Amino acid sequence: MTLPAPAGRATVGTTQLHLVDHSREDPWTSPRSSRSTHSPRELMVSLWYPARPTHGRARAPWLPPKASALYKQQVSEQLHTSLDTVDLPLTHAYTGAAVEVSGHGLPVVLFAPGYRAQRALGTALVEDLASRGYAVVTIDHTHESDIVEFPGGRLELGRQPARPTDGDIAKALRVRQDDTRFVLDELARLNAGRNPDAEGRPLPHGLCGSLDLGRTGMFGHSLGGDTAAEAMAADHRIMAGADLDGSINGSVATTGLDRPFLLMSNASHGRENDPSWEEFWSHLRGWRRSLRLRASGHQSYTDLSPLMQQLDRALPLPPEVVDAMTDAIGTITAHRAVAAERAYLGAFFDLHLRCRDSRLLSGPSLRFPEIEFVP
Repeated sequence: MTLPAPAGRATVGTTQLHLVDHSREDPWTSPRSSRSTHSPRELMVSLWYPARPTHGRARAPWLPPKASALYKQQVSEQLHTSLDTVDLPLTHAYTGAAVEVSGHGLPVVLFAPGYRAQRALGTALVEDLASRGYAVVTIDHTHESDIVEFPGGRLELGRQPARPTDGDIAKALRVRQDDTRFVLDELARLNAGRNPDAEGRPLPHGLCGSLDLGRTGMFGHSLGGDTAAEAMAADHRIMAGADLDGSINGSVATTGLDRPFLLMSNASHGRENDPSWEEFWSHLRGWRRSLRLRASGHQSYTDLSPLMQQLDRALPLPPEVVDAMTDAIGTITAHRAVAAERAYLGAFFDLHLRCRDSRLLSGPSLRFPEIEFVP
């Protein structure tokens, strides 16, 4: 399987960081032994950035080895079809490549995945932003995400119920907000010349000092979009945010935001049938836009869109599985969905983090008839 190549001019590099927050006990785990009552919060994040020439560097896998094997096993069970002959994709980013910086540093964008999802599911959008000159940081929320692989191959699995209650979601949002604050703090340490990686693994050349944290944005899919809104409300370091098809579950729905925010929905979702969006929209006091992707499903905003369509063409899937896939990703082709999402997300962050107005967000475009502007 493959992912769409980034559309920007820059080659993309990537690196992973293992971050440990010793000031917080992991909220999802009990003490590991009777002798240890402290289980610090651990996160895995990936940094994606424009890179210098990458001679001799390998392209990074979509998922690391053990996580990849377990993910394939889980998907095989869901699809009722063996994936033994299927290879998960490589990314278009080169592991550990040196950072290419121009001007005053790279604007920073954080990405949060959906509930129980892995950070890798945003790769097609994240790589494209990096190819356009952004440093993008993707976050796995350990023990909420179904699978997180740490250095040495240690797997930490999700501890969330299949059918979460409102209380489960509220707790997840609080944890994600704390995780985001911590990641921003660690990025500041990294930019000041310190290596925040728990194992002290070498950082890519030029990474320290390359970030312009005064120009930071955030986006996410599903609960990740809600996370972006909640994190913005709590932390004014985040200047602009985008929600890709996620309902607003937290208090930001009523308190609102005074900074730019973008809502992008699937074909059957919007303010007319999601009261949380209607309330949130009414409390947005800064720049705002609401867009709808025609013929799409909830997972059209993730890598599942191109990957599922490839599986549908390559494997003999049961009819009920094909129907479920269509519900999830809609009927829009992945090529068009990804191109539209990349264009509008890039235009949004260009406008509000770089003061570059492409006019794409001013009204409907003949280039992207799939995007509906919702008044």
